[in-house]
Amino acid sequence: MRVRKKGTQTKQRKDSANTRKETQISIQKILVPIDFSEHSKQALEYAIPFAQQFHASIDLLYVVEPTVYPADFSFGQIGFPNIEDELRKRGEEELENLIARKIGKRVQSQKVIRVGKPFFEIIQYAREEAIDLIIIATHGHTGVEHVLFGSTAEKVVRKAPCPVLVVRSGERQFIQVS
Repeated sequence: MRVRKKGTQTKQRKDSANTRKETQISIQKILVPIDFSEHSKQALEYAIPFAQQFHASIDLLYVVEPTVYPADFSFGQIGFPNIEDELRKRGEEELENLIARKIGKRVQSQKVIRVGKPFFEIIQYAREEAIDLIIIATHGHTGVEHVLFGSTAEKVVRKAPCPVLVVRSGERQFIQVS
């Protein structure tokens, strides 16, 4: 049996706490995927105070999904580049408006538009640009919708090269949206 003098354990804890290194969180680049839904705009509302607190920049990423329609069995699938160009142009305008209205000059930001599968493009961009944090919204689909469409946020969480903050609407919020 071990006998300790009273107060010895407390002194040891204090000494050990003083010798520990402080952990620093360094966030320089935040990625916010935007599909212009209210959910994704709410994720941006989370990203702004994070960026301000850590003096980080925000990259807003809009992904245009390729528009492919089945034609008939002899020609295969047909793509419509004009629709993609129009979606890209409208996306760029919407991103500019969103940056002007929501971010302004509070933090450094940039808009990025890509064509492809959203979850893949988000993960690829995060790797290429050394993103430190992804803040993404989830639409909260369940049941059949979730089975049919999957969850972009869920795929990003599983495969992202950095931490991911998933924002669910309708739940307890820790930011005050102004």
